[in-house]
Amino acid sequence: MLIRNMFIKYYTAAGQEEGGGGGGGQPEITPEMQKLIDERVASEVTGLKNKNSELLGTIKQQKDNLSRFEGIDPDAVRGIIQRFSDDEEAKLIAAGKVDEVLDKRTERMRADVDKQIKAANERADKAEAFSSKFRDRVLGDAIRGAAAKVGALAEASDDLILRAKGAFQLNDEGEAVAVDANGDVLFGKDGKTPLTPLEWAESLKETAPHLFPRAEGTGAGGHKQGGGGGSLKRSEMTSTDKAAYIRKHGQQAFLQLPK
Repeated sequence: MLIRNMFIKYYTAAGQEEGGGGGGGQPEITPEMQKLIDERVASEVTGLKNKNSELLGTIKQQKDNLSRFEGIDPDAVRGIIQRFSDDEEAKLIAAGKVDEVLDKRTERMRADVDKQIKAANERADKAEAFSSKFRDRVLGDAIRGAAAKVGALAEASDDLILRAKGAFQLNDEGEAVAVDANGDVLFGKDGKTPLTPLEWAESLKETAPHLFPRAEGTGAGGHKQGGGGGSLKRSEMTSTDKAAYIRKHGQQAFLQLPK
């Protein structure tokens, strides 16, 4: 309508100039004039429609974008972005050094994993040390009890326990079980029953007689002070035998024994 009025005003002014200012009536809208008006109106309307569609599309796109951030505090986001921009990794990424960022992250992860593994190994070592100490104590008590039953010398306990460590292990029930070098169970004289600490200690009377008191009448002269030593010689005695002899007969009697 605005465009139509502009045309009318234009042609009215032109008519007045041509007619010497008379008339004052509305100009006639000729077909040619109407065509020009329609073309101009169509051109303007099309442009406005296109602009309107563009604006509506932009508004819809902005609404869609804003919906993605619904419930997010913009100030908090800006703070995070600012901290990230100041971060070393962000600077490296901005410089295109992505591989270096990945290497640093991998190194931190590896260091953390190594720390956890080290702590786990330390706990395992402590547990194993405690378990080993417990096993040694239980095995020692079992061997001392068996040695006492077969009459071994009290001072021979350490020697017996040391020997037993190479022959016995504790099973899951905490029982002393004799095993060979391959870990196979050793059996006693009957060939059916596992060798017990008691049977093992009894067998030492033949293989290690110095761990037991000497029978009366065997080398008796050597056990008597000033008796000349008989068949007992210092060079054939173990440290345990020497200590036992000195406690029983004295240092002087021990020195009188044959070398």
